[in-house]
Formats: sequence, structure tokens, C-alpha cells
Amino acid sequence: MAKNLDEFLKNFQSLTLSTLDEKGNPFSSYAPFIKTDNKYYVYISNMAKHTQNLSKHNKCSLFFVEDEQTCKNIFARKRVMIQCNSEKIEQDSNDEGSLLNVFKTKFGEEMIDMLKNMKDFHVFEFKPFYGEAVFGFGKAYNLGGEEFNEFVSRASSNSSGHGHGSKK
Repeated sequence: MAKNLDEFLKNFQSLTLSTLDEKGNPFSSYAPFIKTDNKYYVYISNMAKHTQNLSKHNKCSLFFVEDEQTCKNIFARKRVMIQCNSEKIEQDSNDEGSLLNVFKTKFGEEMIDMLKNMKDFHVFEFKPFYGEAVFGFGKAYNLGGEEFNEFVSRASSNSSGHGHGSKK
């Protein structure tokens, strides 16, 4: 098992993003991501459905799951689910520039510059408020700690169930 969330995520380049559409129905997609200062960021087009959804509903869910090809048991894939509040970062701001530099480091300057030149891409920030991790049968944890990066045994977390919406 990974020691902490960052160790589990070290080889991930994308996340599954679940948003709510205009009718309140769930919509899942994916996007390449970066993580910095315990927040997650994606760089996505206005034309994408998940961008439109995030503009109307700031709550979303991020999902990371072990690759099917490398897992030991298809019924027990290692996975992490994180519920977040989202915020659009202002285009051409200092914050956007700093974050795009991190994207360039991870995904290449040429790719990020191409997306920036399209003018309809925005950085969205995801700030976690609840999360859980599963690393096999009977190995379920809540995310906790000051950096929201630790796996906390459910028995010691004083949590009963999923805690949806219990923190803001």
C-alpha cells in the first residue's frame, strides 16, 4: 500500500472528473491534471461539457483508479475518490501563469502553449473537502491530515459512512 496519497498518485497523469449537468445529472469525463499546494488543477476547454457543468455547479468528484492491466484483482482495484469545491482561475492572471508553468513541466511547453493560444482553455482549481481510498478487500480509508494526504483508518476517524457534505 502507498504510504500517502502523493505516493499513490505519482504515476497518474489524468483524473476522472465527475460533475453535475444543468439538470443535476452526473457526467463523467477525464482531464490531465497537476497537484500543487494540496489542490488539483485541470486545464480544460470551454467547449467541453465538464467545463460548462463546473461553471454552474462548483461541487465535483475526482477519481483515480489503478490500471486494469496491472491490478491483481479486478474486484479490488486500488482507488481514491475525492470530493471537491471548484473554482475557475482567471485567464492571464499571475495565478494562471504560475500554474501553467507547472503544467508545462509535467506535460511539455509546446502542448500547453498550443492550448493557451486557443484562448478557450481555463484552469480550474479543485479544493478537497472529503475523500476516501480503497486498497483491497477490507482496506478502506478516509483521507485526512493537515495536507489531506494521509490514509486514516475508518475505525480511528470517528466517521460513520461517507460523510457527504459534512465539511465545506
